[in-house]
Amino acid sequence: MIFTKEEFKAKVEDIQSQSWYKNPIGFGIARLDRGQLNSDKVLQATYPIVNWGENFGSAAIFMDALKEAGVDVDTSKSELVCDISDVFLTTCIESFRPYIPEAKGDAHKNVQLISHLSTLPIESGLTADDFKVVFIFEDANPASVETAYLKLYALSTRKAQLRKINLNGAFGLLHNVAWSGNTPIELDWLRANELDLKLSGKYPVIDMVDKFPRFLGHIIPDDNTRILDSSKVRFGAQLAGGTTVMPGASYINFNAGTLGAVMVEGRISSSAIVGAGSDVGGGASILGVLSGTDGNPISIGENTLLGANSTTGIPLGDACIVDGGLAIFAGTKISISDKQIEKIKEVNMNAKLSNLMKASELQGLNGIHFRQDSQTGAYMAMRSTREVKLNTELH
Repeated sequence: MIFTKEEFKAKVEDIQSQSWYKNPIGFGIARLDRGQLNSDKVLQATYPIVNWGENFGSAAIFMDALKEAGVDVDTSKSELVCDISDVFLTTCIESFRPYIPEAKGDAHKNVQLISHLSTLPIESGLTADDFKVVFIFEDANPASVETAYLKLYALSTRKAQLRKINLNGAFGLLHNVAWSGNTPIELDWLRANELDLKLSGKYPVIDMVDKFPRFLGHIIPDDNTRILDSSKVRFGAQLAGGTTVMPGASYINFNAGTLGAVMVEGRISSSAIVGAGSDVGGGASILGVLSGTDGNPISIGENTLLGANSTTGIPLGDACIVDGGLAIFAGTKISISDKQIEKIKEVNMNAKLSNLMKASELQGLNGIHFRQDSQTGAYMAMRSTREVKLNTELH
């Protein structure tokens, strides 16, 4: 048994020195929602605490406790999903003993989690089968619903950078289910019980049918972040503090989001990133890697304005403007006058510009204003002369 913090640290060092041990990229304990007909089907995994590149002492204790419980802890694989047991919880409690008195508020969240699990009341209806201990050792394709959710949590809690973790195959792992609030319901169960549910007036209110839950179903946003319609942000999105997501045509997909205070009234597709101080106007659309960008992930710089109902299919630098209604794709032909070439070069010294270019050749440049000649319909690029600023009172 462990009685002092020094003994705890010594135990962690001993565990980490053993040949089988490996620090995980991420880990946590998940509560599972299982299928109402098929209990082997995991519909959702909820993580009260997400550890990502941190808290390796707790990781060592968890892995050691699993071994004490007779689990084969194989750290050579990319991920590990294990059952919890009374032996696991008891071993963790004995190891965490020196920290239990001070495990309150934001202190020692993993200790708090183990303490809660070890004292779950019978009336909760939860059993050990409702929980899993999950580790990710390599950033490979997720192989389970539990690890897919852990990676989505890492993104939405801003512990992992957008576009920096492997989500290949995650969409195929998740089940398409009916969502009633935060509760996922098997579609087959609804079909099998439709008659009884409807006759008894107990048919649930279905908010949506999707593989992903809503962002607000799992994440508590910053105090200065506003989401005016919960359906507008998908779980796995990442919102920096100060972001405002308006209702209407706005939407932020998974593995996409903002890096600072951003006004969102349009669509930020999967893999798209928007810099601080930018404004995605009403109905504007930033294309994702599957919707016309030739696999080129789009980043929008800081203080950039995407006008209402515009479409952006190339990365943009800082202080750019796309006029309302314009569709800028990689192959869109853009004309630039000699005078504007010189002005644009003032803020893009190494840019190679000519009088007629593809939009893809202008990607990432700063201070570009994309416009359209109202008489000829030609697309033009000019030096943006206005500084795009958000209303700070709204963020």
